[in-house]
Amino acid sequence: MIKEEIHLSAAQLGVMLSSFFWANTLCLLPVGWLIDRFDVTWILAIGFVLWSAATSVTGVLHGFTALLVARMILGIGESVAYPAYSKILAAHFREQHRGLANAIIGAGQASGPAVATFAGGMLIAQFGWRPFFLLLGLISLAWVPFWLRWRPRDAKIDAAHRVTRSGILSVLRHRSAWGTFVGLFGANYILYLLVTWLPFYLAHERHFSLVATGEIGGILFVLKAISSLTSGRYSDRWIASGATPTLVRKTFLGVGLTCAGVLLVLAAVSADRTCVVLLLGSGVTLGLATPHYWAVSQTLAGQQLAGTWASLQAFVGSFGGILAPLVTGVVVERTGHFLWAFVVTALVGWVAALCWIFVVGSITQVVGLEALRLREPASA
Repeated sequence: MIKEEIHLSAAQLGVMLSSFFWANTLCLLPVGWLIDRFDVTWILAIGFVLWSAATSVTGVLHGFTALLVARMILGIGESVAYPAYSKILAAHFREQHRGLANAIIGAGQASGPAVATFAGGMLIAQFGWRPFFLLLGLISLAWVPFWLRWRPRDAKIDAAHRVTRSGILSVLRHRSAWGTFVGLFGANYILYLLVTWLPFYLAHERHFSLVATGEIGGILFVLKAISSLTSGRYSDRWIASGATPTLVRKTFLGVGLTCAGVLLVLAAVSADRTCVVLLLGSGVTLGLATPHYWAVSQTLAGQQLAGTWASLQAFVGSFGGILAPLVTGVVVERTGHFLWAFVVTALVGWVAALCWIFVVGSITQVVGLEALRLREPASA
């Protein structure tokens, strides 16, 4: 509907959808530094207010340029999210509890699009897209007072704020870091193809109604949320029973990303009903991998450098979000359909799975203790 109202080409729509990630990516490196030096709970609150306000403002804007700017402000606000989550979870959760903790965040990440897509399909059909954006951002702001009341305030977070200037180099010199960077890139490529282009694909190539499109997209992300929680909970039990984090995390990451790519390609060449089932399956398999992207880096980094590692990982991973909408838009405009766009997405997902399995090494802490040693006085 935005495309038609603003008179955008498919390529322009791809640029607008990816613009969120331009600003998000540029902000990630300074955000990691801030989170490892200052109170992460306040940084998260400020970022949340900014991204919610940008969502609301989108509903009153006109023109491609204004919408582009709003998307970029949204990206600036959301740049604090995953580095802040990783910092908090690395300080407060042991290895055998991080699967579920990250799964809850992953379920939230999936439930947001599920509610927005399902409710959006109905509300936008009834009232248009502008009131929906305005209302969504304003309702989201209700989270802020609860966070300010119950945010963690203890020595674990305070002790993790102090980090040496060598933090970024300490992360970059490890092969496992680059494995997590490329692995997240591929996972984000799949995710943001679904987030940004799935409604357009269902409505324009499969000719579903706006309401049906919302229902299908909503169900996909609900299933992804359920799958994420199941994966996180089972992985914790598996580790608690004696399995190594390396075996558990890599199994879920490899299986999840590989199967998600396979199902997307099969969906593109199937009849409508089968296509929907396969698309839903891709959401389920992507959910299997979701809790483990950040659980791996939280363990590898330790609490002192969790913010820095997560920001670097998110920085590289964001290029998946930049390229997925952009490449998909160009491919669809040139070919007239989504088949090759899905093939490209599957290939990227398979490369990501290989990186998680073979480039990332043993999942044990590698840099957090080094930062502590570098901080200690010589007399210690």
